[in-house]
Amino acid sequence: MPLTLTLTEGVLPHGAEKTAIARITHAFLKSHGLAGNKTMTPNVTAHVHLAPKGLTFAGGEPVEGAWIEWKVPSFALADREIQKAFFAEAVQIVHELSGGRLPKSHIWANAVHAADGAWTLDGAAMTNAELVASVAKG
Repeated sequence: MPLTLTLTEGVLPHGAEKTAIARITHAFLKSHGLAGNKTMTPNVTAHVHLAPKGLTFAGGEPVEGAWIEWKVPSFALADREIQKAFFAEAVQIVHELSGGRLPKSHIWANAVHAADGAWTLDGAAMTNAELVASVAKG
């Protein structure tokens, strides 16, 4: 489940990106009751994009911000209570790591659901049922 964290340069102190990824990943796993799961934990991946100031926008105007995007199977982040709790925690993490400088209104988040069968673990494409069975073992 790849997490993409996109940040305007300077909204987090240098090096805080690693902490943000670790904390957001843990919050995602925890929110799904999967903290420590041996199958899921190593398959929650992430990358950070740093965009130069002046090249991030809201409403067509330059803005400093953060964008948290997940690509997940359709059963992840599907429950409304999990959505509310997880996204509130993820936004809070970025806000805190910015030292409170980045307002929550400039931290956007979303999830994109993958088509069933379009997910791989260990190099094999898996359906949602196969993925759930694999995660259940861990």
